[in-house]
Amino acid sequence: MSASLLIAQLLNGLQYGVLLFLLAAGLTLVFGIMSFVNLAHGSLYMLGAYALAVVSGATGSFALGVAAALATGIVVGALLEWAAASRLYRRDHLDHVLATFGLVLFFNELTRMVWGPQPLFVALPEALSGTVELMGFFYPAYRFLIIAVGLAVALGSAWLIHRTRLGMLIRAGSVNPQMVGALGVNIRLLNALLFALGAALAALAGAMAGPILSVQSGMGEPVLITALVVIVIGGIGSVSGAFYAALIVGLTDTLGRTYLPLLMREFASREIASAAGPALASMLIYLLMAVVLALRPQGLFPAHRG
Repeated sequence: MSASLLIAQLLNGLQYGVLLFLLAAGLTLVFGIMSFVNLAHGSLYMLGAYALAVVSGATGSFALGVAAALATGIVVGALLEWAAASRLYRRDHLDHVLATFGLVLFFNELTRMVWGPQPLFVALPEALSGTVELMGFFYPAYRFLIIAVGLAVALGSAWLIHRTRLGMLIRAGSVNPQMVGALGVNIRLLNALLFALGAALAALAGAMAGPILSVQSGMGEPVLITALVVIVIGGIGSVSGAFYAALIVGLTDTLGRTYLPLLMREFASREIASAAGPALASMLIYLLMAVVLALRPQGLFPAHRG
């Protein structure tokens, strides 16, 4: 268990955590503040990855690919809010689940029809394909970029929610939308902006994940489950809680997958440790969620209301 391995896994956990935050921040805005269960959030993540792969592959520009992913998230999110979500806000959560699950199937089949079942791969620009030296330790430059983008989004989200008039309206609308509407605020437009913002963050997460994962149909569902774990641990409706919980989940998952098999080798054979270690490690974040729900059901960092 060398120091370089520990540093690498800590950075990997941080990178995974901020990537989860990009997805969970948009999800907690829609789920926690608007009380809309959007299972199609993972599909927006997938569409962002496809937009990056297609545009960057056609133009050779990674920046244009990211811009295309953001634009795709905003446009598709706005269309989904207008066509489906806005008609379901007053309906039961079960209706939300059934409708958005249908959208998941639709988008998965659409991407499979357009781009086929084979995964797409995104080539990084030369400036991001190397490594960065940090106190004698080398780490991929692109993963540092993911960390930087995630931290920038976290700071921007905190500024938007707590320092702007729009953020004040978002916070007020989450507590008493009827009163905010009575004061002359267009709640429907506010909801559409929130939905589009959450979709843009999901698409950005997909674009950032595209170069380190294969871009393929159905890639949004596994990460959506983890994002739901994040918002439950952090506190539904709390963007800052989503950030802290994403870091906790990212580090727990990464360190668990690395060190739990090594630890089990002290008590069991290499074969058993290699087989059982990863399986137990994949359960850690769900065990953590269960403990949080048992001891603090409102989450570790709940939103302040009132």
